Amino acid sequence: MKVIVVGAGVGGTSAGIALQRLGHEVVIYDQMRENRPVGAALSLWPNGVKVLNWLGLGEEVAALGGDMADMVYLDGHTGETMCDFSLAPVTAQTGQKPYPVARADLQALLMERFGLDGIHLGKRLTDVSDDGTTVTATFADGTTDTADMLIGADGARSIVRAYVQPDGAPPIEREYSGYTNLNGLVPVSETIGRATAWTTYVAEGKRAAVMPIAGDRFYFWFDIPQPSGLPYERGDLTPLLEAFGDWAPGVQELLSAIDPATSLNRVEIWDITPFDTWTKGRVAILGDAAHNTAPDIGQGACSALEDAFALGIAFATNTLDVADTLRRYAAMRVERAGELVLRARKRGWETHAFDPAVTDAWYESLRGTDGAGIIRGIVGNIEDSPVNLGGGLLLG
Repeated sequence: MKVIVVGAGVGGTSAGIALQRLGHEVVIYDQMRENRPVGAALSLWPNGVKVLNWLGLGEEVAALGGDMADMVYLDGHTGETMCDFSLAPVTAQTGQKPYPVARADLQALLMERFGLDGIHLGKRLTDVSDDGTTVTATFADGTTDTADMLIGADGARSIVRAYVQPDGAPPIEREYSGYTNLNGLVPVSETIGRATAWTTYVAEGKRAAVMPIAGDRFYFWFDIPQPSGLPYERGDLTPLLEAFGDWAPGVQELLSAIDPATSLNRVEIWDITPFDTWTKGRVAILGDAAHNTAPDIGQGACSALEDAFALGIAFATNTLDVADTLRRYAAMRVERAGELVLRARKRGWETHAFDPAVTDAWYESLRGTDGAGIIRGIVGNIEDSPVNLGGGLLLG
């Protein structure tokens, strides 16, 4: 069977590899002209790492991942330690260590494993048609390709998502999450945070955080609650200095370490209220096209990887026809993926002082905690993953 995948991001390339491993002919198209992912890094929690292990990439991903052994929260103003605890229970309960990784490094690994000769860049999708036997993709340059199935992994502004919605349905709109994220990479520095810890400074509904990745680097990110559409000039540190200029010494060290010319990204955070129509005939969606989410629980990329796993399992085990198998893939994913979007939305409300009393209560809960509640939340996002195959957790 020939498969067209639209989108060469984490979801599209991992789905392509999964289908290749089943013996299908897969071709990937993407409108980007080179591998320049949005965002410096991402969190691979055990559910996401397990999918990559299943795809045969376990050793390579472990080499890209940072040694994130602990979690630390600090008061943003004073630098006082609010809590400091091990993440070892996450690994023990789920059977896999989590890894923060540089997004470009992971993207390059996935593209190379899929095969660069099968990935066509600079190809913007403009139309999809399905005659019941084959699917045709039309691109902005006038070219077309035809296959037995098409997977839309074409991101938050997906063309394929619009195609699979019922006729006459209102358009699905992205919703602003209320804050902007600025992120990038800096060298590890113990004055910012421990080299083996995810360290987060919190105050005023804002966050400044670092996570270790390979190469003695920190992935850093700042959250600033603010309206959407504010003017911004690429590489400008001014918004960060204005928002965090009077914060603790560790944050000042982080601000000083940023080289805006080489590693500073600014992203407005949007999501999409969950919806349940992911397929139409021989066409389906996955990743951000299906469940665009805020990053507040770190499950965006992991959820896309779960899509790839479910798609692969569906095509390995079902044989009626393509449309039936795609419906079974969606049935495995719609409810769980939507639940993660809503959990992230709820978490963002708690952390960004949209209700100050709620955020103040969260800050108070962090002071002196042994981390058991936070661990339960992290594991709770993982335990129902399809990659666990119903195996649940090992608690003892």
